[in-house]
Amino acid sequence: MPKLIPEGQLTNPTTGETRFFQTIKVPLKLPGTETTHVLGVATDITERKKTEEALRESEEMLRQAQKMESIGTLAGGIAHDFNNLMTVVTGYSELALRRIAQNDPLRSKIEEIRDAGERAASLTGQLLAFSRKQILKPVVLDVNTVVTGLSKMLPRLLGEDIDLRFELANSIWQVKADPGQMEQVLMNLAVNARDAMPTGGRLTVKTENVEFAGRSVKRRMVVEPGSYIVLSVTDNGTGMDAETQSHIFEPFFTTKEIGKGTGLGLATVYGIVKQSGGTVWVYSEPGRGTTFRIYLPREDEVAVTYNRQRTERPVAQGHETILLVEDEESVRNLAKEILEAYGYEVLTAANGAEGVRVCREYMNDIALIVTDVVMPQMSGRELAESVRTIRPETRVLYMSGFTDDAVVHHGVVADGTCFIQKPFSPETLALKVREVLDYPHAQGESRDNNELSGMPRPSNDSEKLNYGYNPAN
Repeated sequence: MPKLIPEGQLTNPTTGETRFFQTIKVPLKLPGTETTHVLGVATDITERKKTEEALRESEEMLRQAQKMESIGTLAGGIAHDFNNLMTVVTGYSELALRRIAQNDPLRSKIEEIRDAGERAASLTGQLLAFSRKQILKPVVLDVNTVVTGLSKMLPRLLGEDIDLRFELANSIWQVKADPGQMEQVLMNLAVNARDAMPTGGRLTVKTENVEFAGRSVKRRMVVEPGSYIVLSVTDNGTGMDAETQSHIFEPFFTTKEIGKGTGLGLATVYGIVKQSGGTVWVYSEPGRGTTFRIYLPREDEVAVTYNRQRTERPVAQGHETILLVEDEESVRNLAKEILEAYGYEVLTAANGAEGVRVCREYMNDIALIVTDVVMPQMSGRELAESVRTIRPETRVLYMSGFTDDAVVHHGVVADGTCFIQKPFSPETLALKVREVLDYPHAQGESRDNNELSGMPRPSNDSEKLNYGYNPAN
């Protein structure tokens, strides 16, 4: 009987090319004699093997994508409720600190509560980044300017035992991304690399232009045909095995000791890059270091000049009447107290229908409506549409702890309307309200001013850096 040899392979010693064969072998002999010859028929199945391998790779990528999407949906849902809670925690902590003397023994305890709330809010932001549902402020920029902007900070972040090197392409193409979030990507990758080099080492940050004529599929990464810039971060640290690499972008996955990391750094990188239309590729071997490559599609619009600058904050006091519409009572009470502390007269409503009723019945001017975006029965957007016929001069500031998908779905942010992300500090809310009231143009116009964009502002305004964008010459 013919004998089927399932698979075999041959490697060309000259070219190094490997091809796969399936062979059928039949013994040749006359009756009553020993077998002296074998007839073999070999079929080249290299292309079939490649197809099967590509199929397995695609199935694995699909399973991974579905898993990440499920985790992202869960993270986004948790983030909404968490944002409401942290708004109350950090907001009331700030208000309490304003009434407590510097030498009061309770002050340090309340400061700890506030700081813990801010750290919790930061973790929520990272979850939103992973789930690709945070609100970004993308601009067309040169990635080299983001890298050079961090060139002084990174050495302090990494320490003296890390040899930091930059290899930046001279004529790098432009991309469309949020510069602050791209900074976050680079810093997270740098910190991750530092932790992989506990006794010191070398870290190289590189930018380059690449083009793909066809669809590229490798190591759970798919890059469509086109032009890309690549931001790569390479270390010569401990490296990772294949099993670890398959989990590194999952939230809360970490190989570090308990208390040494949240496991959200690389998850944040993954989310920011994906939401920016890019792809992350990683190559690593145990003991031989790691390379992360960020692929971002080329953008041909005119770039802007990117600067990191401190912004002087105006006095946020006011006297106007504001209608506050928020279905979460604790958040509503907090926002009312904040705005009243800054001099405003505040009317409140627990839902959109009640907000419309207040607008109809209140006899005096209402300068601004501050409304939650997602509420039962009537959304903030629907409320604004209803009020526009009654009070066309009244402006609207939207707020939400929901993710970008939910906010855009309800018609907010996409058209450039004014928005503030929960959680927010008392000063941030007061400043945003003042900015909306003082803005000279009509409500709803598209706005390029960063102060009136959908970009969430830092909660600790006195300590954080603001990003300014100026047209390039």
